Amino acid sequence: MGREESAANRPQNIILENRTNLRLSGVEEVSHFDDTAVILRTVLGELSIQGEGLKVEQLQVESGEIRISGKISALIYARESTGLWERLFG
Repeated sequence: MGREESAANRPQNIILENRTNLRLSGVEEVSHFDDTAVILRTVLGELSIQGEGLKVEQLQVESGEIRISGKISALIYARESTGLWERLFG
């Protein structure tokens, strides 16, 4: 199954409550986590969650859902690169 099919079949939902509780679906992999950042590969690309005192409260691998608590300051999707020239000069 390709990335386009995966994204079409598995939606991604983000629910952020009071900047302290985050629920996210469409998670494919947790690449990194510590108390200041959680980096995820999702059906829509790499997502970086930044903050303070971050904790992964729950991870459901089968359903692709994660719950994170702490003081959340940013949700940032990585820009997808189109090629070598863009990486060098973009």
